[in-house]
Amino acid sequence: MKKGFIFLIFFFSMSCNKKIRVERTAYFPRQIEKTPTIENRANVWVFIMAGQSNMAGRGLVEPQDTVPNKKILSINKEGQIIIAKEPLHFYEPGLTGLDCGMTFAKTLIKKIPDSISILLIPTAVGGSSIRQWLGDSLYRNVKLFSNFIAKVKIAKQHGTIKGILWHQGESNANTKDIPFHAQRLEELFTKFRSAVGDNKLPVLIGELGLFSNNKENRIVINKIIHEYVLHDSHTAVISTNDLKDKGDSVHFNSKGQRAMGKRFAQAYLEKFN
Repeated sequence: MKKGFIFLIFFFSMSCNKKIRVERTAYFPRQIEKTPTIENRANVWVFIMAGQSNMAGRGLVEPQDTVPNKKILSINKEGQIIIAKEPLHFYEPGLTGLDCGMTFAKTLIKKIPDSISILLIPTAVGGSSIRQWLGDSLYRNVKLFSNFIAKVKIAKQHGTIKGILWHQGESNANTKDIPFHAQRLEELFTKFRSAVGDNKLPVLIGELGLFSNNKENRIVINKIIHEYVLHDSHTAVISTNDLKDKGDSVHFNSKGQRAMGKRFAQAYLEKFN
């Protein structure tokens, strides 16, 4: 009787886990649409998405997120150009979800010339620290900075790199790393710009969410970001302090991801376009 009861608990647990997995991927694309060869690179604006999990996306992909726009492109894991559909990131297939990319592109494309297409290049990896980006660490099977450089090469083949969307810092919101965060931001953004070949490349930075149990340290990180932006005129910061988590005190929910996408686009339009 006891063994049977344990089995039922195990079966129920497995069923619940399977249901969660199905719900997470319920609106993932079932078909990948490759695009024809891009003939005019000047008409393709490229934005690279970098950082950790809140840029890689952990929100629930919902029907409104699945509507494609043939002028919004991305890449698959083979580096081929495809019609962009959420989720854009593919490095952590068991975790990835809605990010801010499609909302960013859909907001931006309404305000730029009709001839322009947008290419979103995903490079974010959940849990990665800024030290690991600087050190080109192998993390979750991705060599972080080498992967960034490889994606820059793809980007340059198809368009003009116009900016980087950066959201990271949760892994560095601790007593040991906080004193070095501003210096490391400067080092990393210098490396990003050097890899792209544009020392004035815009970098758009998202604040950390304040729904964490580690709220005080995140407030400090956000203060450092705002101070950094004051002396780097080619950066901008977006606010996230009103956004909510998905219930895990770590990741923005779907509504929050869409809000971030809109704010990244508005920041780019206001300062760099």
